[in-house]
Amino acid sequence: MALEKTIACKKLLTAQGRGRHYIRQALNQKILAITVQHLRHMPRFIEWYDPESSILAKECFAEPFLSLLLVLSQMNFTLDLQNSSFLDESWLLPVCETYDTVPCRELGMVLRYTDRRIFVTEVIAGSQAEADECVHAGDIIDGINGISLRNAQRGEAQTVLQKLRGKPLSFQMIRWKWHDGTVYGPMLPHLQLMQKEIPNFQLRYDNKSNEEMKEDGLREDRLLYSLRFLGKVNIGMYGGKEVLDVGIEKVLQQNLPPQEVLFDVKETEVVCLKNNSTQVLFHHHFPEISSVGHRLNRRTLFAYCVANSPETPQTTSFDCLVYESNIVEEANEIILRIEPSIPLLIKDFSALMRHKVFRHPQHSVARSFKDS
Repeated sequence: MALEKTIACKKLLTAQGRGRHYIRQALNQKILAITVQHLRHMPRFIEWYDPESSILAKECFAEPFLSLLLVLSQMNFTLDLQNSSFLDESWLLPVCETYDTVPCRELGMVLRYTDRRIFVTEVIAGSQAEADECVHAGDIIDGINGISLRNAQRGEAQTVLQKLRGKPLSFQMIRWKWHDGTVYGPMLPHLQLMQKEIPNFQLRYDNKSNEEMKEDGLREDRLLYSLRFLGKVNIGMYGGKEVLDVGIEKVLQQNLPPQEVLFDVKETEVVCLKNNSTQVLFHHHFPEISSVGHRLNRRTLFAYCVANSPETPQTTSFDCLVYESNIVEEANEIILRIEPSIPLLIKDFSALMRHKVFRHPQHSVARSFKDS
């Protein structure tokens, strides 16, 4: 049934999007472990994977992986399956809200069809949409009265509105603004293109500046680590733990002056701030991080690898970011806080096999399972 729901979802256009949608359903229904166990007994499935390096084909990798999945089967997930139009591009979903309005002659929204999506490029002054204050230039109309417009052709929104003339309307809106007030990342290329092509197109930010928004967000009582950022370097197409030593060595060879920073490990992301400032230097969500660790001969140094373009895992390369702490215990604590949070279970299986994010089961995976 979960598979049939994924196949029937009109908001998904790629195999990657359908895979992500199915995993979200499987987590909600606590069937992900059963699914993987079933697939491992299908020879036609296993033959696609390298028996020496892939997680599902090699027994010493598959067993701890299945153990982690069984732990997930005991957890309750309530993932939103309706907000799925950007699963083709990203695990990080946009803000999706409903805009209800009474029947009217003209709503006052100027639309543009881009990449099979319907963008609002302008809200006309004095219109019903402006009076309701629920639609902004840059938002996407994802559906009307339950009719999906993810794969819309030119003029399709007008056709739907004609059929619903005289009836109350319920718009499913995808907001250009993400939870932290910044532009939702996967939407940024479309918005930049429209700013070039449409002279009067502009995003409407809140009255207070982005710097004030960032400062407000930093007023929580959180433990921030005082570290030195030593630099970053691109390490190519492989982001496993084995390349951390190489990345650290390359950064040290650059001999750049260390930068004093504050480092925050949150529930779903890490944030690096310039010391004595609200300026964000780096902001990485856990799905973008492929590995983390330190050097055995200099344990105050630690590093993590992060994907340059996580939305396209088949072509992404990785950067290695290196930090230094004053004490070994603090560096170890940061590593242990990040490592179990790297979401191995919600990455694309193909990306997992290629990047070998899982380490030897007697080390990192076993420790992560025990900590969980």
